Amino acid sequence: MNDMSNTATISSAELVLANATLVLADECLQGHLTVSNGIITDISTGSAPRSAMNLAGAYVLPGLVDIHTDHFEKHILPRAHVRWDAMRAALAHDAQIIGSGTTTVFDSLAVGSVHKDVQRREILGPMIEALTTAQENGMLKAEHFIHLRCELTGQDTPELITPYLDRDIVRILSVMEHLPGRRQSRDVEHWLHRHMKEFQVSRAESESELAKLSSGFDEIIANVRPQVIALAKQHGLPVLSHDDTEPEHIPEALADGIKISEFPCTLEAARLAREHGMLSVGGAPNVLRGGSQSGNVAVADLMAEGLIDILASDYVPRSLLDAAFLIARDDSFAQDLPAAVRMVTKAPAEAAGLNDRGELAIGRRADLLVVETIRDQPVLRALWRAGARVS
Repeated sequence: MNDMSNTATISSAELVLANATLVLADECLQGHLTVSNGIITDISTGSAPRSAMNLAGAYVLPGLVDIHTDHFEKHILPRAHVRWDAMRAALAHDAQIIGSGTTTVFDSLAVGSVHKDVQRREILGPMIEALTTAQENGMLKAEHFIHLRCELTGQDTPELITPYLDRDIVRILSVMEHLPGRRQSRDVEHWLHRHMKEFQVSRAESESELAKLSSGFDEIIANVRPQVIALAKQHGLPVLSHDDTEPEHIPEALADGIKISEFPCTLEAARLAREHGMLSVGGAPNVLRGGSQSGNVAVADLMAEGLIDILASDYVPRSLLDAAFLIARDDSFAQDLPAAVRMVTKAPAEAAGLNDRGELAIGRRADLLVVETIRDQPVLRALWRAGARVS
């Protein structure tokens, strides 16, 4: 087996990337970067060794860190009524993740369901087993962690997450409520139109479903939320608050020890989160689309007030790379490339407690991307994880 086929093994060879535009945490530097034993050992503007790889001015970025992507489920369920083998799905998902420039990914797996979705319950275990097995056996090119998205309307959510909380691959929990009239779906009319389109049903059928989901869940949420929070604390796992919308959502999160607001849906909630020192995560697809697919606040509006610290791909893995370069190119965002790249590398890595990566700096892990821009589009040319080339 060569060193390209087992990315769990750190490369011992020295690598020098020269004549590059190095995207550091606070500036772009023309120079070269040296890697030894999977670690960045030198960043210099001086003469590079003759054996160096000449990048002809291409960008070198830290490997992207994605704190939230739902995309694995799309490989498990590629079409209606089709369930794919979990290991094959994991390998296909990993190929898309690494092809998007992401070297560290938190696969966000939904636990529990508003609609008592039996299929979602059935795929959870196989997904976790596939990711665990593939990672332990060096089958994945990116490094995968698991982010369990805990639906508080599901009475069995605590029961479903409990068997997996001791696994090293499980690193983050988030709490969410997907009910019409609340959080992400505060706009009931918008919820009705989405429900009609997604399930191909009439307005009357959607209104009937709305009536079912408009009552009876408060007691369940009040029972499930403290159980999930207690389990997270017991296992030392950070919790994120999903879709904060109303001002009361922020003190509720703070009371539970939550320090990260994920996908805030209103300016009011995001402002309050910032006032209380919480970090906020925005969706990169929201940036690229110019607005929310749920009809909520645009990430651009949140960024205009300095209210977003981290971008996550949410449902399009490639969106992190595209959003970083779009933000740097579009003067309306008032952020240069290093600042935009920090939102998809250093900031999410630090928020997740991964302080060994996410930045081009001496002593950091050599997760590296080589990117060219062609017609304003970032094009990934090469990728290393821990000094081993994987793409």
